[in-house]
Amino acid sequence: MGTTLPDREQLPLDPARGASIVCRGLRSGYLGTEVLRDISVTIDEPAIYVVLGPNGAGKTTFFRTLAGILRPYGGEVRIAGSSVADPASRGHLHYLSHMDGMPEGLTVREALRVYARVEGADEADVDRVLDLLEIRELADQFLSKLSAGQRKRASIARIFLREREIYLLDEPTANLDPKVAREIRTLILALAKEKVVLYSSHNLFEAREIGRYVLAIKDGRVYHFGRIDEMRGLRYVVGVRTLAPTNALKDWSRDGDYYTREIAGPEEIPKLIAGLTSEGVLLREVREMNNPLEELFT
Repeated sequence: MGTTLPDREQLPLDPARGASIVCRGLRSGYLGTEVLRDISVTIDEPAIYVVLGPNGAGKTTFFRTLAGILRPYGGEVRIAGSSVADPASRGHLHYLSHMDGMPEGLTVREALRVYARVEGADEADVDRVLDLLEIRELADQFLSKLSAGQRKRASIARIFLREREIYLLDEPTANLDPKVAREIRTLILALAKEKVVLYSSHNLFEAREIGRYVLAIKDGRVYHFGRIDEMRGLRYVVGVRTLAPTNALKDWSRDGDYYTREIAGPEEIPKLIAGLTSEGVLLREVREMNNPLEELFT
């Protein structure tokens, strides 16, 4: 795995290695306003890298710059040994925006056929990704009629029409319920073996579930780059307030008006609520008592 250490950045990069991203002193942004400042990082090992940061940190700007959508203000970006300004670099990666951009007036199959023509894929590839993403039963349904989770599967299907070495996935589970989000993460883990996958998120617990490495961005700069399992332990604490006294929470801790308990992550909250409700607890409020992402960046 590459790091931001100067001695590593001076090593020559083999252009034949398709799964590689090198940024040196990258500056980028919109309409003359810098969002990314001095990003220096080397990624050359197939794995899932979670690009982590709060909203507005620069994650989407980073992805759009790597994909060639934004022209850097300064520094260097190389994809598989080629400058990001070289159109050849685009053939090594797929970019999935956080806005799916799928055409509302088409069925799933019709939309995938459009993308297949752009990618130089064929009908066999369309059938393959329908099965790969387990959406064959949705093939003849209009995209406008699909649930958020179904649309996300269809959107992800299009980037697997043609194989690439690098995948940029910008918050692919945003606005999905925990069960569907977990299904999407499981699919990505299965489909992305032996690829370089940059997966942006503002959810630290999602990062721990899916990624091997974390690239944390704060205020447009690299704040941390390393293995997720080397990160210091962080706690996720949930608090509840009730409408009436109850003995069901006697083993919980107290923080003012709240009964508190540490759980594995936010995806556990629905199960927690269901369990308390089944015990007759009348819930008034359920809330996060801390922000683990803020803890990471302090």
